Amino acid sequence: MSLKSNFSTILIIDQKQGKTKSINVKTGHINKLKYYTVVFALLLLTLSGLTIFLFNKVNKHEEEKHHLMVKINTLKSQIPAPTDTTKAKNYIQSIENKLKKINDYLKKRGVKGFTTISVGGNEISGENLTVEENYNLFEDYLEKIFSGLLHTPTGFPSKPSLTSSFGYRNNPFHSGESDFHSGLDFKGNKGDEVRSTANGKVIHAGWYQGYGNCVRVEHKNGFETLYGHLSKIDVKEGQKISANQVVGLIGSTGRSTGNHLHYEVRKNSKPINPINFLSLN
Repeated sequence: MSLKSNFSTILIIDQKQGKTKSINVKTGHINKLKYYTVVFALLLLTLSGLTIFLFNKVNKHEEEKHHLMVKINTLKSQIPAPTDTTKAKNYIQSIENKLKKINDYLKKRGVKGFTTISVGGNEISGENLTVEENYNLFEDYLEKIFSGLLHTPTGFPSKPSLTSSFGYRNNPFHSGESDFHSGLDFKGNKGDEVRSTANGKVIHAGWYQGYGNCVRVEHKNGFETLYGHLSKIDVKEGQKISANQVVGLIGSTGRSTGNHLHYEVRKNSKPINPINFLSLN
C-alpha cells in the first residue's frame, strides 16, 4: 500500500472514441510540476533570446558587408573606365610624373632609383595592362619609394642651429691650422634630445674615439649616420630603431669644445655632406 501511495494515476480521455488511458506517475513529480514548468519556460526564453541575438548578429554582419561593398563600388566607379583612354592615360601620366620627381630626389641623395615604366596603354612585358592593373603597379612603386625614404637619412637630428659645416675649416684646437670636418655641428644645451634621421639598426652605442659617447646607425642602401659627443645614450647596439626616435642627449664628451651634436652621414663608409639631406628641397 505504501508503494502504491508513491504513485498517482493520470487518466487521458479520448472524447471522440470514448476510450480512456491511464498513466502512473510518481506523486512527487506532480507536486513539482510547477517547478518543471518554470524551468521549461526559462529554457524557452533563453533559446528565444539566443535566436534573436544570432539573427541580429547576422543582419548586422550583412549590413556591414553591404556598406563595405558600397564603398568598394564607389571607389571603383571613380577609376576612369578603360574605354575612356584619354582620361585614363592622362590620369596615369600625372602619377608617373610625380613618381619621376621622387625618383630624381632619391638619385640626388645617392639612393638607387626605381625603374619607371611608360604607361597609358603601352605594352608592358608583352601584355596590354588594364587601367586597374596600372594603378596596382603604381601603388607598389609608391610603397617601395616610401620604404626607401624611411631608410634614407632626411631632416635634422636636433634643433636646427648649425654652427659648423662639412669640409675643411680652422682647427678649433690648433689655431692657424685647418682640418677636414666630416659632418655638421648643431649647437644645443646639455640634455637636448638627439633623434635618428631614418630607420635602421644601431651598430655602435658607446665611446668612439674623439667622438666621445657616440651612436652609429646602419641604414639600407649603404647609408650610415653618426651622432657624437652625447651626454647620454638611449639605445643599445643591435637595436632596430625608427626615424625620429631619440638615440641620445646632447653633451660635450670626447674631443669637444662645448655642448653640441656632431652629425655625420656616410655612404659606403665614406662621409658625405649631410647638408643635402636636411630637407627635401
